[in-house]
Amino acid sequence: MDYSTYPRNNILCIDMRSFYASVEAVKLGLDPMTTMLAVVGDPNRSGSIVLAASPALKKKHGISNVSRYFELPNDPEIHIVKAHMADYINVSMNITRLLNKYAPLEAIHQYSVDEVWVTVNGLEKLFGTPLEIANMIKEDILDNFGITCSIGIGDNKFLAKVVMDLHAKKVGIAECRYEDVQDKLWPFPIEDIWGIGNRMKRNLNRMGIVTLGQIARYDLKSLKKRFGVMGEQLYWHSWGIDLSPVIGNFTQSEQKSFGHGITLLRDYSANEIGTVILDLCEEACRRARESKVAGRTIHLSIGYAREIGGGFSRSITVDYTNVTIDMYKECMNLFHKFYDGHSNIRRVSVSITNLMSVDSIQLNLFEDTAKKNDIGNVMDQIRSKYGSTAILRASSYTDAGITIDRSKKIGGHYA
Repeated sequence: MDYSTYPRNNILCIDMRSFYASVEAVKLGLDPMTTMLAVVGDPNRSGSIVLAASPALKKKHGISNVSRYFELPNDPEIHIVKAHMADYINVSMNITRLLNKYAPLEAIHQYSVDEVWVTVNGLEKLFGTPLEIANMIKEDILDNFGITCSIGIGDNKFLAKVVMDLHAKKVGIAECRYEDVQDKLWPFPIEDIWGIGNRMKRNLNRMGIVTLGQIARYDLKSLKKRFGVMGEQLYWHSWGIDLSPVIGNFTQSEQKSFGHGITLLRDYSANEIGTVILDLCEEACRRARESKVAGRTIHLSIGYAREIGGGFSRSITVDYTNVTIDMYKECMNLFHKFYDGHSNIRRVSVSITNLMSVDSIQLNLFEDTAKKNDIGNVMDQIRSKYGSTAILRASSYTDAGITIDRSKKIGGHYA
């Protein structure tokens, strides 16, 4: 592969080790790397998920971030801590402010609450080589927050991310340039590579592809024919090539849909589920109105209780709307049409897609659309000024309502 025509940047991918668990350990005055600590979404529920396990807990008991509370061993040395999402977001924001000392904000791409890319092009005279900058940042984060991080360095975001996952998490800091791809990345199994999920792994395995190097040696046309654009991306990534932007407004993108979903804390009956659907439609339409768009395709997804399994996912196309009650009625029509009639429900999601600006939509003269829009806009204004629970529908106050409980959470967990 001739890399001479491809851009070379100095990208750092920084990952906070067991971030939630590390924040909680520091709050308790403990060493995040040696303390056995588990962050649990809701310790009052035995089935609650373990959101984070400290490195020591992972090593000794094999606990991962998909384990459940009841799976934690009865070990008195394990600290069980309830999740505090607001604290994690606050620490993440402060880490970003620290990174801003090294690079401008437009060169910082926050990938998640605990992972970030930083472009350090042209900073050699100020701070030294990319490796020296990585060491400075690593020490700075540890000194200021007590948190250990892993850092990958690469010519682009993909290389920085993958070398961080495969090598830096073992040694602290690792670097991979174009010329290192064959030695440092090709031997690894495809499931270890960022961006390749279980479904893609199975498809590739059926083609005899087990390692990243085998993707690189595979015929590009065949990959494109089998997987489309995704196949082409797999091929170029296998050679370490990634042309995604490294400077700019990384969060600016066109909204394709507005939706919300929830995993319920208990089994819901058919008689109760309408309240949940109404609350979810309220939030989806509020966000659509806020963006001054309406949608034409309404989608409802229902998941049944674990012992039953299954569910359904259906959509319907209607006139453009962002009115809560309109979306709710269509969702209920879908529910009554496809619900099996007896299964308990544990998962619900709704969305509105096929969006268009409200300024471009011709009003339906046979309905009082303006009046319904005015009601929604007034409710939005009240919530914006006085809080999300300042005005609610009566059904939200019933046992089946979810809005009040959701208002106390960040990312699905209590703040």
